[in-house]
Amino acid sequence: MKYLKFLGVVAAVAVVIGCSRAPELIGVDNPAYPTASVASATRHQVFIASTRQATEAVGALYSERRAPELGLASVEVSVPPNHETGHLERAKRLPPDPRTEFAIVEPKIYGSDEAFIRAVNAELAKLPPGNRDILFFVHGYNNTTSDAVLRLAQFVEDSGYVGVPILFDWASAAKLTKYVYDLNSALIARPKVEEIGAILSRTNASGYDVFAHSMGAFLTMEAMVDASKRGRLHYARRLQTVILASPDIDMDLFRIQLQEIGEQEQEIFVLLSQDDSALNFSRRLAGGVPRVGASNSEELAELGVVAIDLTEIDDSSSGSHSKFAGSPEIVQLLGVGLNNHGRFDRATQVANLGEMLAGLPIQIVFD
Repeated sequence: MKYLKFLGVVAAVAVVIGCSRAPELIGVDNPAYPTASVASATRHQVFIASTRQATEAVGALYSERRAPELGLASVEVSVPPNHETGHLERAKRLPPDPRTEFAIVEPKIYGSDEAFIRAVNAELAKLPPGNRDILFFVHGYNNTTSDAVLRLAQFVEDSGYVGVPILFDWASAAKLTKYVYDLNSALIARPKVEEIGAILSRTNASGYDVFAHSMGAFLTMEAMVDASKRGRLHYARRLQTVILASPDIDMDLFRIQLQEIGEQEQEIFVLLSQDDSALNFSRRLAGGVPRVGASNSEELAELGVVAIDLTEIDDSSSGSHSKFAGSPEIVQLLGVGLNNHGRFDRATQVANLGEMLAGLPIQIVFD
């Protein structure tokens, strides 16, 4: 009976996520309508640090298998001129039509840390002084590289983020039934977060913002614990903001992680939603223990984080688990915060949040 109930939960989540996965898109251009021919499309250079093994599968670039070494790459993402804020116009078949769909072209593999750093610095140099920051995005459970690249590019486009986006692409199996595989992949990837952090510290970036989604938030917190124990969490003095969106973390574990990290020089923000269907599924898998991203904002604030409750937001095109990107109001609000050089600090909250949140059913709670 318990097994049947479990299958029922899996089936329900599968319906929420979708019946079939969209095709991989990396490096697949349209010969009839090349991406470069769509002058009205906007383009974003997205850098990738991956713990996946490379693959020659069409459009994939990286597979679900774990690699012993960190892979460094970049792609260009074309956003179609008909794009609507909060939506991800993804191709359902190959090749994508860049006039109406996102496309991912010009994949580049960097053979050394130095080549990667030069490429990142070249993008940073295109930005005016004061805007030369990095957004370090850590994707969640059940993602391919294409999934993660597209979501990051859509977030950058819709938020108006003005820095350089870098994806930490850990080895998710991208299968609903492989939750445990993904959890172990996230744990295996912990040392590589510090490795890419050391690489980024050698760039010309003024600062870094970390944005982690779902199981990626679990990976991020574990990596922060490791770095704190070695006294390396603040060594670069450029980490500015940590945002955990819908974190798939056991509440009891989160308390311990925060204790082990200790007092932070930067704020930790938690975007939560008590109607998060994916985290309700995760809670069932975890034996009923609440997940941080679907918990109580008051309880979270007592732990010293800033809790942003999005439960009443109901206009997300990507469902309840990805409101950070699927809700037009939320993605634009996050862009204002990330581009504000006062950051999301508490003084800025008191002065500006009332105006920023006017008319939005959002509750922000901090200790």
